Amino acid sequence: MSANSNERPRRWSHVRGGNDRAPVSRYRVSCVSPSAIITENEDADKSEHEFAPNNFYQGLEDTVATDQRVTLRAQWLGQILREMRERKGLPLREVAEYLQRNLATIGRCEQGIYPIRRVDAAAMMDLYGVNDKKQRDAVLELAGEVWKTGWWEQYSKDDVWSSTIDRAWLENRSHALRTFATVTIPGLLQTEEYARGLMLIADRHSTKREIERWVKLRMDRQRVLERAEPLYLSAVIDEAVLRRQVGGREVMAQQLRHLSTKVAEPNIDVRVLPFTAGAHASPDGPFTLLKMSDPFPEVAHVESPAGSIYLETESVDRLVDTYDWLHENSLNNEETAEFLVALEEDLR
Repeated sequence: MSANSNERPRRWSHVRGGNDRAPVSRYRVSCVSPSAIITENEDADKSEHEFAPNNFYQGLEDTVATDQRVTLRAQWLGQILREMRERKGLPLREVAEYLQRNLATIGRCEQGIYPIRRVDAAAMMDLYGVNDKKQRDAVLELAGEVWKTGWWEQYSKDDVWSSTIDRAWLENRSHALRTFATVTIPGLLQTEEYARGLMLIADRHSTKREIERWVKLRMDRQRVLERAEPLYLSAVIDEAVLRRQVGGREVMAQQLRHLSTKVAEPNIDVRVLPFTAGAHASPDGPFTLLKMSDPFPEVAHVESPAGSIYLETESVDRLVDTYDWLHENSLNNEETAEFLVALEEDLR
């Protein structure tokens, strides 16, 4: 998982449009829901060398055809184990024989379609000769995360984008997040009324119940800013975002006041990129950088017309450099606070 300057950037993508919802008519890659098979602590008393039951994956064949979803963490774990296998030079068939599994099942595990159990991940690393304790612990921790249920899983059966569920998981696992916003206020800093105003227009053909469910999801994501060890959030917001009146003057004024209070919080750094900065370093648009604890790498989240994309390695390095430029060329904390107050006063 370590970054390598000669390594091609890894990317995982989900076909989607925008915001937090998914149209019923659009195809979504599917997988088994963690909560459908295992509770959070079911593996706690099992040896890491004990294989999962022989019939464990057999039951996934029918389940995977339902409207479940492939998660980023399952894809990530499969990618790591595939790279370990390829470095060892082992064919899939040999792994299948070692684990007494169907060949196609192992292939689907590496693709993230079937989430891999911790016991099987441990057995795979034994076969691949992975003895480094730190590396093994990191993989087993991720394998545990694949099956662990969090607050975001309550939305997994709703008409919500897979990448939004993945985003919530990443935010909860991260200790720092940096984001550049060019269209809307970052979701973690939105008021409920602002979020609703956005969705009522962007998702104007959706039902009231759906809108309210998505608004609640966005508000629930903000818990990471108030946990015992709060997420550190650094946001650069383009001036155009702050001048667009989402939801009307009163809603926008409330949103600006909310931002003004957030600027003063120790774990939140908000900067405005003013029009006077001229051309800037990210003409391609917004992006988010999420930093997790070692040994996991920093991950970039980028929205595009074709879907939501997660990137690693040198692509992240380029975006880190871009963010540093944006941050350095934005208003400082004091100037940003004054700018927000002035904008809010103009709306009174």
